Amino acid sequence: MPKTIFTTPIISHLLYGISVLVLKLTGWQVVTNTHKTPEKAVFVAAPHTTNWDLPYALMLAFKLKLPIYWMGKTSIFRFPFGGLMRWLGGIPVERTRSTNLVDTMIDRFKAEKQLLIVIAPEGTRKKVSEWKSGFYHIACGANVPLLLGFIDYPNKRGGIGLVFQASGDYDKDLKEIKAFYAPFKGK
Repeated sequence: MPKTIFTTPIISHLLYGISVLVLKLTGWQVVTNTHKTPEKAVFVAAPHTTNWDLPYALMLAFKLKLPIYWMGKTSIFRFPFGGLMRWLGGIPVERTRSTNLVDTMIDRFKAEKQLLIVIAPEGTRKKVSEWKSGFYHIACGANVPLLLGFIDYPNKRGGIGLVFQASGDYDKDLKEIKAFYAPFKGK
């Protein structure tokens, strides 16, 4: 995987300190219910409701010392911000046509020793009735767990709630995953 903000020596330490300070000054609580974060996982990020989700997710990742990559629509990777978005850990996703993204991400998991990829299952900031299933199929195909990450704006909390191992029964697992996310509210 390419070098990111999390692997840039001096800057990563500086941004860790800034993230800790900003979260503390703004009253955010960082929560994790895991003793050890897996080396490889699909990091489910929900609810996804605002552009503010990215800065908060990055600050939470720095606070938890998690070198994440995240998926975003290709339009935010255009000039002049494309290089910056990639350096922030972004992976562009073409949403207008099929690109075998699930298979590509499974192959990336197989090739890497450590990989945490953040995916918003809604696929957009708009309210949706159904989640996209790619996050689940990537985790199953790569045989990695799902990290259920959250940002709860009204209560100013964010972090990792559960490490969830997919069973292969999408409908059953999705009910459990959505039940976990039910109490959390977006911005």
